[in-house]
Amino acid sequence: MTLEQFYTAHAERYDRQVSALRARGRGFVVVEIVAFIAFFALMVGATQTSHSGWRMTEVGLSLVSLVVYLAVRRLDVRNDERIRDEEDLRTAYEREAQAQCGDHGAFDDGARYLDAHHAFSFDLDLFGSDGLYQRMCRTVSTGGSDALAQRLRDLQPIGATPEEIDRLAADVSFRMAFIAKGCRGKIDTEAIRQSLMAVLQLPIPAFLTSPWMALLVRIDVVAFLVSVIAAVMGRVDAMLPMWWGTLHFFLAYALCNAHLRHIGGALDRLHGQMRQLVSVISLLTPTRIPSFSQLNGLLNDLDKRGNILGLLLTDSFYLSDMLVVRRFAKWREQGADEVEAWMDRMVRKDVEVTVATLRYNHPATVWPEQVATSTLTFEARGLWHPFLGAKAVRNDFRIEDRNFYIVTGANMAGKSTFLRAIGVNYVLAMTGMPVFAERLSVSRFKIFSSMRTSDDLSRGISYFNAELLRLKQLIAFCGHNVVGHDGQPLPTLIILDEILKGTNSADKLNGSRMFLEAISHKDVAGIIATHDLKLSEMADREPSRFHNYCFEIELGERVTYSYKVTPGVAKNQNATYLLRQILESGQA
Repeated sequence: MTLEQFYTAHAERYDRQVSALRARGRGFVVVEIVAFIAFFALMVGATQTSHSGWRMTEVGLSLVSLVVYLAVRRLDVRNDERIRDEEDLRTAYEREAQAQCGDHGAFDDGARYLDAHHAFSFDLDLFGSDGLYQRMCRTVSTGGSDALAQRLRDLQPIGATPEEIDRLAADVSFRMAFIAKGCRGKIDTEAIRQSLMAVLQLPIPAFLTSPWMALLVRIDVVAFLVSVIAAVMGRVDAMLPMWWGTLHFFLAYALCNAHLRHIGGALDRLHGQMRQLVSVISLLTPTRIPSFSQLNGLLNDLDKRGNILGLLLTDSFYLSDMLVVRRFAKWREQGADEVEAWMDRMVRKDVEVTVATLRYNHPATVWPEQVATSTLTFEARGLWHPFLGAKAVRNDFRIEDRNFYIVTGANMAGKSTFLRAIGVNYVLAMTGMPVFAERLSVSRFKIFSSMRTSDDLSRGISYFNAELLRLKQLIAFCGHNVVGHDGQPLPTLIILDEILKGTNSADKLNGSRMFLEAISHKDVAGIIATHDLKLSEMADREPSRFHNYCFEIELGERVTYSYKVTPGVAKNQNATYLLRQILESGQA
């Protein structure tokens, strides 16, 4: 069974389960209606029946109907929750099936992280429509999305070991249940953090949370309830508990209302996120977390304050507003930090699930070997670009420290894709993710690319000027020392696709030679794709450091592309050949 068939089969199974649950839900509604009508009818009947025996029977049956209604209503609510969960799982499996067919549109494309001035992310298609980020991102929180993007841009390891990722990749049920939690929208971790920060800054008068105030409230409430019982028994005037309760309401309202409004405003952003947040956290731990339960109770209590009649009753009887303020203060001291800690754990798991899903969806990937050396090492066997899938042609390639590789070849022969395959797989290796190769051994080094320079006419920057600015940025990047784990400065790999494309051939050749001769004196290695075959003559001048590779094509009745990188200089070009075919077909 292929992965597409696997995901499709599960999506269809959950679709059938959703249909069955919806049918069950309709049955619950029917029972609820019947039970409610029976309760109402039996109660009305009991008021009209003169026979005491029948009246007691009808009251008993009405109570049974009420119990049935409440029980079925509870089952109906749980059934609705299960429908929601199963629908989300169905969506998660459907999206994975679509991704196996090359459609990644349902996933976050990370366009907000696009930066044309970044050292490599723009050229290597890390972000944007159909980029690496969109193909791999399965995060359920905005914090997870940001963390994943940051690791790709800054080459930060994810922290999990290959063994941990492989175990997570094998746990398909957990991963898909986790991913499904984000199908209706991501948890806004930044909004939650802002709410928590606002909560910590709220001023609460010390006397409202002091032990002596708690004691006074308990004594007062007990005394009030005793007065109510005494009034019912006729021992005291009924006006006593009425005035006492009224005093309770106004006292609680005066002391707590303003503070509870501020608390409600600070926690408002949490309200819409809590259900989703708790459902994700519940996957990470089998035990109930008190801080989340307390917070959920606080949110429910704040909601109930919107019912003025209910507020009047609860404040009058047991000063509920004062109890809510005290519970909030206690939760702030003990639970806010715990919520923050669990969010951090969720963000880490978010990234790990994403990487594990990448590993599962691409079983041909391998874990890279990182070499602890201060020199630049990149040795790949069977390397391919992750976007090409099963049709990708695999290549072997080795980059040695302070060596330069000039890659020639015809249009569409595979030069640019090969350069990006090197860059993308290096990014994956440095972030602790599986790579698209049969074997990859790399050291840690800096990387800079210039492959997709564009003009900016709104700022008066021409294409050629933009190229010069990018090369200036490259030189500054190479001169910026970044120290590795051994305390030595990291070397740099530059990946260039057609230096100085925006000028004439002779000027481009001279400028390219001058640039490479200058940059070769730095602690830099490079791989440069070019159509200019004369640039390959640099290998004749300094064969120990400059090397020629090519993507050759065959010209016959049609152009044949091998997409294999081989030593040497390309002999065949296809621009004139293809243009002639177009002209001949147009004349025909």
